[in-house]
Amino acid sequence: MVRTAALCGVLTGALCFLWVLFLYKTGNNPYGPKRTLSDFFPPIAAILSQVWLRRQYAQGPGLARAVGVGLLTTLLAAAVAATALYLFAQAAGPGLIEQHLAEAHKMLAAAKPLYAKEANGLKQYEATLRNLAHTPEGFGQDEFLKKLLLGTIVGIPGGIFLRK
Repeated sequence: MVRTAALCGVLTGALCFLWVLFLYKTGNNPYGPKRTLSDFFPPIAAILSQVWLRRQYAQGPGLARAVGVGLLTTLLAAAVAATALYLFAQAAGPGLIEQHLAEAHKMLAAAKPLYAKEANGLKQYEATLRNLAHTPEGFGQDEFLKKLLLGTIVGIPGGIFLRK
């Protein structure tokens, strides 16, 4: 079970980082909205690891193993992806982060009229501006939490479904 989760988790984390490198090499913002497409890799890996584990057991892996392998896969994928993004942000320097923040401020300024129409919309707008990641640590935390949350939301029901 641990080997299955380790293999799937580490490969998925590396795939998430390769997506960030691909965005960077193609001239896209590696911290921008396109990076969030890799948030779907850990849930897919969690389900695949659960399917792979199910094939290893004749009677099914049971609930604890099925859910456990999905959660461990998600945790490892999120940790590897977050660590790699943190190291990338450290190596790329503050210039790329400043460029991202300028782009994010432009996008939020364009959406400000939409925020203003909503109840408490201006407070949400200010909170969104305040919560933008400004440091490599912030990007790493954001990456870890998003991947862990989405992977957990999908991994637990997947483990329940794939237990037998």
